[in-house]
Amino acid sequence: MTRQKIEIKKIDNPTARQVTFSKRRRGLFKKAQELSTLCDAEVALIVFSTTGRLFDYSSSRSMKQVIDRHNLHSQNLHKFDQPSLQLQLESSTYAILSKEMADRTRELRQMKGEELQELNMEELMRLEKSLEGGLSRVVQTKGERLLNEIDALRRKEAQLTEENLRLKQHFIWR
Repeated sequence: MTRQKIEIKKIDNPTARQVTFSKRRRGLFKKAQELSTLCDAEVALIVFSTTGRLFDYSSSRSMKQVIDRHNLHSQNLHKFDQPSLQLQLESSTYAILSKEMADRTRELRQMKGEELQELNMEELMRLEKSLEGGLSRVVQTKGERLLNEIDALRRKEAQLTEENLRLKQHFIWR
């Protein structure tokens, strides 16, 4: 069986989309690692999932070193000639993504209860409300699953009771 070409468009099924994202992300990270190893290249890769989760890979000791080197290289390019519109767009996109990554990382740390000293009272109350909303959704989902399990166990109990009565009657008649 040969591989078939697929149409490159958004996958409508969320489960299939997540599976494809995971597989392709692993493949992308593997390719980045291979490029780094085979060509002795310094590689940095940043991926944000649709849920905002950060995945990154760096061939050197730290992502920051690669980003700093990139910034230094970009600054040196500006010295030699006027940057192209494409380079300006890439730099602004990079700056936006860097800021978004820093913001998401800070938000995640704050949700874990870290780096709270820089928040004022209003921000702390907003964070608390957000966490309470998330916690209530978790508790609600947990409750629903527990009720489903209880219902399933009751149905199974009824089946077993029925089968037990049937077996008792079967042995009584023998």
